[in-house]
Amino acid sequence: MSDQESSETKLTAVAESAVTTPPTVEVKNVKRIYEVGASRVMALRGVTLSVPNGVLAALKGRSGSGKTTLLNIIGGLDKPTEGEVFLFGHKISEMANEELIELRRKKIGFVFQSFAIMPMFSAVENVELMLRIAGYTENRRQLAMRALEIVGLGPWAHHRPWELSGGQQQRVAIARALSTHPELIIADEPTGELDSSTGRQIMALFRYIAVKEGITILMATHDPMVEEYAHIVFELGDGQIKEVRMPNP
Repeated sequence: MSDQESSETKLTAVAESAVTTPPTVEVKNVKRIYEVGASRVMALRGVTLSVPNGVLAALKGRSGSGKTTLLNIIGGLDKPTEGEVFLFGHKISEMANEELIELRRKKIGFVFQSFAIMPMFSAVENVELMLRIAGYTENRRQLAMRALEIVGLGPWAHHRPWELSGGQQQRVAIARALSTHPELIIADEPTGELDSSTGRQIMALFRYIAVKEGITILMATHDPMVEEYAHIVFELGDGQIKEVRMPNP
């Protein structure tokens, strides 16, 4: 086979994969209504979106726009009042609770605004803890170290949180989410407690992980800096998607 034929074969395989592989996240007409006393608060008003594989996608909007509610529903931490969510081609409303827990353990990593790392554990021990929870019994230290090296913290693996900067602590949290090599990382305001310079580094790191590791990253943020790094931005307002942009396809 010539080099040209080989290249054409590879391109055909990529094209076929793009057609047959379902998006990582698919949301169809999702509504979320909260009962507050005698009142009904509509947090989401029929949201529909699709997030393809291996991209950095952002739910952007002001506080109260519905982005965290939507993120929680996508992650299976909350249920929609109406509509459906599909993860990796599977309708999560049809999953048993045990299946959903297993999905979150093995295929989804979570990163929160508050770093939520154990203060008495070293960086590598914090990452290993996630692997232990996910049921990994072998090579935990090796997997934890690989995750720390991806986020640039290999030399700080044995440091405790109080010996790390805020940005480094957030990198530990990202390494923890990465450790099981999930297909999706969900991040809620991951730069909310960081200064702008450190926040920029974290955004660049998320972009790197999506591109180099092939992991889809979906974050909720109000940080305008995300426009410089995200492949797709879903602008939310009043519980609806107002605009979809692709600033860095």
